[in-house]
Amino acid sequence: MTLGQHTKRRTFLTGSAAVAATSILGAALPVRPAGAQQASRTPIRRPIPKSGEMIPAIGLGTFETFDILPGEPRDDLRDVIRLFHENGGRVIDTSPLYGTAEVCVGDFIMDLGIADDIFITNKTWTTGDYLSDNSHSERQLRQSRERLWRERIDVLQVHSLENHDQVRHWLAHKKAEGSIRYIGITQWSPEYYDTMERLVNTGTLDFVQIAYTIVTRAAEQRLLDACSANGVAVQVNTPFEKARLFTPVAGQPVPDFARELGVETWAQYFLKWIISHPAVTNVIPATSQPEHVVDNMGALYGDLPDQAMRKRMTDHYTGLTGVADALKQPPYPGKQYGGVVKWPFPQPKRT
Repeated sequence: MTLGQHTKRRTFLTGSAAVAATSILGAALPVRPAGAQQASRTPIRRPIPKSGEMIPAIGLGTFETFDILPGEPRDDLRDVIRLFHENGGRVIDTSPLYGTAEVCVGDFIMDLGIADDIFITNKTWTTGDYLSDNSHSERQLRQSRERLWRERIDVLQVHSLENHDQVRHWLAHKKAEGSIRYIGITQWSPEYYDTMERLVNTGTLDFVQIAYTIVTRAAEQRLLDACSANGVAVQVNTPFEKARLFTPVAGQPVPDFARELGVETWAQYFLKWIISHPAVTNVIPATSQPEHVVDNMGALYGDLPDQAMRKRMTDHYTGLTGVADALKQPPYPGKQYGGVVKWPFPQPKRT
């Protein structure tokens, strides 16, 4: 079964892009191609190496942004998914660990009538009551399928490598029986990339999900090459370092050399830099704001930087004042998400 066969950001917009971003805040929230030249271009898609199935290079993440307390308004999230889909998006990433995110995704893709078009990448985080006990994994998969209203999950990955030796064997069994289509592992911290590389080299994985940004490039050392060599799809999370990359460029336009690629905003600058790496299959920026998802989807169209341009983009951004301190900020500077899951987790007081 392939895709389509399933039962305040600190950026700078100019000219018509600024007008359109403002208009999208209105009640109608019309679909608007994000890039100035997007309407006449084909979305950038990448093959999943193990099957050749094509998916759009820009997806949608849901960590924190889709975790809404029960009873609170969530129409903005419905608009995020609608505009994501209308602008060419198909891949949505979520997890049972993301509070109510799975519920929101499932409700809205069904309500909008687009479930058959959506490719779900999900995760599992389980242990067991005893060695080789898969009952926790079975229960979590059943819950995810119910929340997402899906007969089977496109991609199911071991969340943060939790109990990966046991869970990978269970995933292989579920793939063989048809409950899931692809299996993988995830981890955001580069300190685990040696372990991920070892698992990639076993040849048993279809996907990995990692952190890879214009300032966090540890995956380039060996992991991305290993994925290419073993035919493993690479999904990239937290492409904006939880919005911290925008702080050093607040109020600044993107450089003229980037505009040659159709890059209109810093979000598109960061996303195009990521998906221009040949090993990267898909990147999943998370947002709860409709105008931001349209901006992000602008990176799905137009030209991509070559190796020389990637270096120029890296050198330009990392040379700006304040970049060295950007990651010292708390996640989502100036914004607080208040869903079911509290992150960062409260730290115990020292006595």
